[in-house]
Amino acid sequence: MLFQLPSDDVLYTALVERDPSYEGLAFVGVKSTGVFCRLICPARNPRRENVAFYDTVAACLESGFRPCKRCKPMDPIGEPDPAVKKLLEAVDQQPERRWYEADIVRMGYDPSTIRRRFKRRFGLSFLEIARLRRVGSAAEKLASGGRVIDAQLDAGFDSGSGFRAAITKLLGQAPAKLRGRDILRADWIETPIGQMLGIADPHALHLLEFVDRPALPKEIKRLQKRSGAAISIGRYDPIDGIEAELRVYFDGNPDGFKTRLAKFGTDFQERVWHLLRTIPLGETRSYSGLAESMDKPSATRAVARANGANQIAIVIPCHRVIGANGDLTGYGGGLWRKRWLLQHEHRMIENQR
Repeated sequence: MLFQLPSDDVLYTALVERDPSYEGLAFVGVKSTGVFCRLICPARNPRRENVAFYDTVAACLESGFRPCKRCKPMDPIGEPDPAVKKLLEAVDQQPERRWYEADIVRMGYDPSTIRRRFKRRFGLSFLEIARLRRVGSAAEKLASGGRVIDAQLDAGFDSGSGFRAAITKLLGQAPAKLRGRDILRADWIETPIGQMLGIADPHALHLLEFVDRPALPKEIKRLQKRSGAAISIGRYDPIDGIEAELRVYFDGNPDGFKTRLAKFGTDFQERVWHLLRTIPLGETRSYSGLAESMDKPSATRAVARANGANQIAIVIPCHRVIGANGDLTGYGGGLWRKRWLLQHEHRMIENQR
């Protein structure tokens, strides 16, 4: 889901023109002021030699820039783009359809603009997402016992080898090996601090992680191996549920998370994760403190490893665990996010008083 930014010259032109089509695609760090901004920031344009461009808020913060108070680059971008929303709804209604740029034109949109908007939001073009949905739909047919040739043609592949390659790349198995297998579904979830990936079965959430977490590919492979299930692009109810609950959380309403979680750890890990969920909002614990509360004072390192093995970010709040000396210590989603989440939760508590 990573993609290469346009050249600095292109981005600087977008900054000078305050081009809204680049909103969210990149951020600019201004060396002379030490702040980073959206490309549509209303502040006076900085000199070309005083700027550096980054693709994420994380990169800006890690480079030492602080968020601009005028354009507030860490705030949510806003409601989903109407064109993006409409096209995604169209794919939801016809997941097996083979889409072309001509279809985008018939719906009244410019293909290059749509490509840029989807790339900015998801790291994939609309046609790439539609293709993945076709492949995912075909994979589900295979898992239920359908014939390979029928699934191939339904997915819009004239070439059998091309179809098998696409299925294998997406799900890690050749089509013929998918018969009778369970299918997990995966989809993106927008948050104010970056996109997350949710993976679920019809009954429970298996994974919720930030898409730029370095360990995410390994986590997905472990999930596939442990569950014996293939993963398809799409949604089950638990993803819709956790998306709604995350929206409430980021809006500052501490209602808690109720989406059912799949059990995926050892007995010890499950104990640690249960304990994490008992840490009150706005509070923190140390690894050693957690070990002592489990009557295992010598298990501090084991607690830390269990904390790091958590694959349900925010809901199982491993971000609330800090070092005994008060340091933030590591966090798979980035220390800047850990700090942001703790400050956000502290504000929620303050607002309740």
